[in-house]
Amino acid sequence: MLLLLGLCLGLSLCVGSQEEAQSWGHSTEQKTKPLMTEFSVKSTIISRYAFTTVSCRMLNRASEDQDIEFQMQIPAAAFITNFTMLIGDKVYQGEITERAKKSGDRVKEKRNKTTEENGEKGTEIFRASAVIPSKDKAAFFLSYEELLQRRLGKYEHSISVRPQQLSGRLSVDVNILESAGIASLEVLPLHNSRQRGSGRGEDDSGPPPSTVINQNETFANIIFKPSVVQQAKIAQNGVLGDFIIRYDVNREQSIGDIQVLNGYFVHYFAPKDLPPLPKNVVFVLDSSASMVGTKLRQTKDALFTILHDLRPQDRFSIIGFSNRIKVWKDHLISVTPDSIRDGKVYIHHMSPTGGTDINGALQRAIRLLNKYVAHNDIGDRSVSLIIFLTDGKPTVGETHTLKILNNTREAARGQVCIFTIGIGNDVDFRLLEKLSLENCGLTRRVHEEEDAGSQLIGFYDEIRTPLLSDIRIDYPPSSVVQATKTLFPNYFNGSEIIIAGKLVDRKLDHLHVEVTASNSKKFVILKTDVPVGPQKAGKDVTGSPRPEGDGEGDPNHIERLWSYLTTKELLSSWLQSDDEPEKERLRQRAQDLALSYRFLTPFTSMKLRGPVPRKDGLEEAHGMSAAMGPEPVVQSMRGAGTQPGPLLEKPYQPRIKISKTSVDGDPHFVVDFPLSKLTVCFNIDGQPGDILRLVSDHMDSGVTVNGELIGAPAPPNGHKKQRTYFRTITILVNKPERSYLEITPSRVILDGGDRLVLPCNQSVVVGSRGLEVSVSANANVTVTIQGSIAFVILIHLYKKPAPFQRHHLGFYIANSEGLSSNCHGLLGQFLNQDARLTDDPAGPSQSPTHLLLLQAGEGPEAVLKVKGHQVPVVWKQRKIYNGEEQIDCWFARNNAAKLIDGEYKDYLASHPFDTGMTLGRGTSREL
Repeated sequence: MLLLLGLCLGLSLCVGSQEEAQSWGHSTEQKTKPLMTEFSVKSTIISRYAFTTVSCRMLNRASEDQDIEFQMQIPAAAFITNFTMLIGDKVYQGEITERAKKSGDRVKEKRNKTTEENGEKGTEIFRASAVIPSKDKAAFFLSYEELLQRRLGKYEHSISVRPQQLSGRLSVDVNILESAGIASLEVLPLHNSRQRGSGRGEDDSGPPPSTVINQNETFANIIFKPSVVQQAKIAQNGVLGDFIIRYDVNREQSIGDIQVLNGYFVHYFAPKDLPPLPKNVVFVLDSSASMVGTKLRQTKDALFTILHDLRPQDRFSIIGFSNRIKVWKDHLISVTPDSIRDGKVYIHHMSPTGGTDINGALQRAIRLLNKYVAHNDIGDRSVSLIIFLTDGKPTVGETHTLKILNNTREAARGQVCIFTIGIGNDVDFRLLEKLSLENCGLTRRVHEEEDAGSQLIGFYDEIRTPLLSDIRIDYPPSSVVQATKTLFPNYFNGSEIIIAGKLVDRKLDHLHVEVTASNSKKFVILKTDVPVGPQKAGKDVTGSPRPEGDGEGDPNHIERLWSYLTTKELLSSWLQSDDEPEKERLRQRAQDLALSYRFLTPFTSMKLRGPVPRKDGLEEAHGMSAAMGPEPVVQSMRGAGTQPGPLLEKPYQPRIKISKTSVDGDPHFVVDFPLSKLTVCFNIDGQPGDILRLVSDHMDSGVTVNGELIGAPAPPNGHKKQRTYFRTITILVNKPERSYLEITPSRVILDGGDRLVLPCNQSVVVGSRGLEVSVSANANVTVTIQGSIAFVILIHLYKKPAPFQRHHLGFYIANSEGLSSNCHGLLGQFLNQDARLTDDPAGPSQSPTHLLLLQAGEGPEAVLKVKGHQVPVVWKQRKIYNGEEQIDCWFARNNAAKLIDGEYKDYLASHPFDTGMTLGRGTSREL
């Protein structure tokens, strides 16, 4: 068996040259292409830590042995933890082993070359090739882990869906478990930064077709499962793009969120609502000859936008560099309309020429910043930043990388943070990476064909608002050991500081935490004892029981998060260090930790052991060891072995039939009085365009429901001139936070800060902050508020509607426990009332005449007493629940004139989200 395993991943394994990999691909193209029968990705995210497993199954349809290749783009920050191949009945199991020093050096060069040619932005490519016998099958399982970083207020989980061909079974299944609560969640349209031969779906405004989202307060399940036809509409060649989920969590304490499990802890610190720190910023722009054309034009346009975003308290300057250093001003300038205009003019007149003096440009920028800080009152706290952009290597002045790094480090002295952006394939990205690492900054790479301007703006947005500087987080040495980094130069709005460590005492009840930092006004000190409580073995953060382990110990996501973060910091320190003994010590520590936790790093390698005979059940188990850790948590919430679906214990129909109280059809109102076992019904003949107040409880529970009417011609030979139906139901939820819902027969719009559009032809459950919206495809929408209020909106659709028919909605109150006694509206006014008959004729079972009258559509009359009103009513029968149930009710004639408070015009709203009510307690009118 001939095997080629090639991995091009963030300073890690690469066995087999790029030329070899290309030859494999070439030979594959000469034969019948192997069929991909399945491509599936399963991710489980617990407390920002993601476990991902990719499974791919292929079939050799040819009559001879055939080359086959599996490739997968993975995030550059991820560590591969396992890889397994099944070829026929043989198993090849990956094993993480120690890597020799020299081999590690060779790998780094090869990784750079391959990444530049093949990696999407922020990703690396894993490749594995093998020979598969004729008419036989192969399966590949790849597992990797990563800690999601918070940027611009969101965590982003990106999964590459590029199977290179249409797949009979394609799926992405993501589970998110956040004990702090999920504050917001969105699924973006498929993203493909390189559009060669690939396309987009017909609708790019929301989640990809077939996406189903199930969500409650702390858990979300997202499934993307397109059919072959849906895949083909997106991209004929199987390059669908990146499936991207963005979300954020609730934050309560200013000190942050601390989670503990089995002796390990993680501390998430992301304060908000702080005044921004003033910035001292120098923009350093490469204007050498290689920047000619689109790159320089896009960069100039981006800087125009960024300059307008500077705040009045900021200071700035601009440097252009080629073989000469051109400084706009020899000192930092205050932000004023005039200075912004002059800066834009200076940038506009930059022209590309000459070489690239990186060292000279950085030295000049640092001198500008140091001069400003030295001559101004440092009590006016601020942060000093350099935003440095280049597309090349140093060619003028000092060109030796080590000397440039030393010069920069000595000049900056830890007081200036350098943020670097490298454009294109010719840039010395390793130099930019070390410049940022050694000087408290970040770095980004922009590929040649990408929009450099938008990348620059996006990068700047991450650092545009510094909130704290010189952050130090301390824990008692007697309580915490082996903590990750606790000193941070800056904290930017929308980001997050993460610290993990070990607890000395697993039975610790409280952990003392001290945070010291500077903000724009003062020196900040936060001290508190955070309750952590004793954590029992075999429990996760939710308290869900885990199954017995396999002898290696139950997985602990916080322990793996700690090992991930520690390994990353050791690699970063190794990269920065110039002292050989220190580098060797760091290398050994990183290697030992990576071997212990099965991380593929620059200092470890992966060897395929085998072949060994395949055992029953082995196919499902291989490649899942890392990702299976959190799986029991999800199963305990949904039930082991159940198929993904809406997170509801009961099916939809029983939920609808909780109450008869409703309005449906043309519009027919039904009110159920369960205490007296009476049902009352009435009609409202409104005008098309009228908006009726159905439930008005804005002042108490914060809930308002309105319905807008649509008109239609009356049926032939009918007594009415026209019919009216509800075409839109709008719900305003004002507590705990304001959310707007607009429901039509075709879509649901949920706007609670993040606007979400859900099609009614797909089943989905979404929700946050106590509001849950559940869509049953083309059937109904269930809205649950704080667990104590529930509305069900029936969707009435016609395949071939008659002239007098319209797609419309029915509104049912399934649970009204959370509505107050002051609730009003056409339905709401009856929810906390009771009714009785004062003149009750013989019941229908007691009078043969009564049955005859009912068959004729009539019934005996009576007087109903409700809310102090004496209302003449007549016995009727009416169908509800889409005609599935027939009820007996007492009917109030004349638009319920004597039944409802006030008159029809009192229930007309001025707009869909009008909360005003002239009757009852609420009198406010607002959006």
